[in-house]
Amino acid sequence: MQKQDEKTPISADISANSQTMYRIFDFGPANFDMGERSIKILGRESKIYYTNSLMDTSILVVMMREFMRLSNRNEHVSDVFQEIKQHLVHEQVEEIQTIDDAVDRLLTGRMIVLVDGETSGFSIDLRHYPGRQPEEPEVEKVVRGSKDGFTENIIENSGLIRRRIRDPRFRSDLIQVGLRSKTDVSLCYLKDVANPGLIKTIKKELQSIKIDGIPMADNAVEEFILKQGWNPFPLARYTGRPDVAAAHILEGHIVMITDTSPSAMILPTTLFHHIQHAEEYRQVTISGAFERWVRFIAIFGSIFLVPLWLLLVQDHLLPSQLSFIGPDKKDFHIPLVVQILIAEVGIETLRMAAIHVPTPLSTALGLIAAVLIGQIAIEAGVFVPEVILYTSVSAVGGFATPSYDLQLANKIIRILLILTVAFFHVPGFMIVITLTIIYLSHVKNLNTPYLWPFIPFNPTGLYNILMRRAMPTSVLRPSIVRPLDKYRQPPKSKPN
Repeated sequence: MQKQDEKTPISADISANSQTMYRIFDFGPANFDMGERSIKILGRESKIYYTNSLMDTSILVVMMREFMRLSNRNEHVSDVFQEIKQHLVHEQVEEIQTIDDAVDRLLTGRMIVLVDGETSGFSIDLRHYPGRQPEEPEVEKVVRGSKDGFTENIIENSGLIRRRIRDPRFRSDLIQVGLRSKTDVSLCYLKDVANPGLIKTIKKELQSIKIDGIPMADNAVEEFILKQGWNPFPLARYTGRPDVAAAHILEGHIVMITDTSPSAMILPTTLFHHIQHAEEYRQVTISGAFERWVRFIAIFGSIFLVPLWLLLVQDHLLPSQLSFIGPDKKDFHIPLVVQILIAEVGIETLRMAAIHVPTPLSTALGLIAAVLIGQIAIEAGVFVPEVILYTSVSAVGGFATPSYDLQLANKIIRILLILTVAFFHVPGFMIVITLTIIYLSHVKNLNTPYLWPFIPFNPTGLYNILMRRAMPTSVLRPSIVRPLDKYRQPPKSKPN
């Protein structure tokens, strides 16, 4: 019995190779998009294998014409294999020695040529994956800047990054993950900038993944290499913008591109990477800093606004000057915490419904929820107006969060704060905040502290988080990624 890790060599007998390929693929109606063609090349029986759905058939026709031209030649050729190789009119031709390599490459869209009497074959890259044109990501739109974005094609995605980093030291290492799916995963980085220990760690984690397939692409890879468990806060930052990915590569990060996924994973990242947006760097410095602070306030409000309002109203902590805040006890019959939870569930249900309905209907859905359901619920006494107001403001603050994963994590923390405030009042509020900070301070993402530069404290890094630094003054790369070259710009030489 052949061991699982042993590979079957290509036989010199073309009929034996044909039987093996038939046994693997079952060519015919049961496997309609797999093709096989028998042809004589320079007097030798040859087999050509291809996948219709994953290749450019126009180039296949050109290759077939060249083979037929060779088959009409009558002169004697001493080395048929090399003669065929010289006439393969394509820029990417690879010699293969095993049937396993032929099968792997055939399933990625390459054409395989096997020649009778030869123990090697040819793999010709004719891949043309079905997909869409690069478009601006829906959740990362900018007023100014490029409007292209990643697609489900790993080759196009790598090209979008390489177009922005024309450096011979840019690397795009390809690793296959999944025993059955054999999904391509590319690690993009600068060889002389990215930390080699980090690259080695990520490669080791990828190679240790033993699963039949990863149809959910980068999300499945993330769960294997980051081992997040029940932590709701995102450990990896996703982006659909090639300019954002290129900017992080230049800082010393590693960008992971997974085939069939329209987003790239940035590693390693901290909590503060998830609250930055490309729009801040597409505006002048002061405008970018203003947008960043407005976003900070929106995120802060999405977490603490509703719990603080409930705490102040429930425990009567408001001063007399703010006595107008909060409803009168005669104005409601359902406890405030129950109203808030119903509103939170309703807003989340509305968001989910908007995703599953066609775009022209999503506007009508919002009007129904806002005008009919909200207004009638207030008039019927189910909600007090302030509950609708503050939960809506919190929802808007959540939508202002650049990272969708962080938005969901903040929502979980907000609901936890609401429940603890309802049952344990001020002590519960303080305990949950303290425990959350302590927990996050112990979280590490690929040996990177999650709360850096706040914990451990780094003044330069914290300044870069709080303020949008102008590019001419951004000389050093972030120290948290431990880059080999710490300078983004050549240090100014001192005058003689």
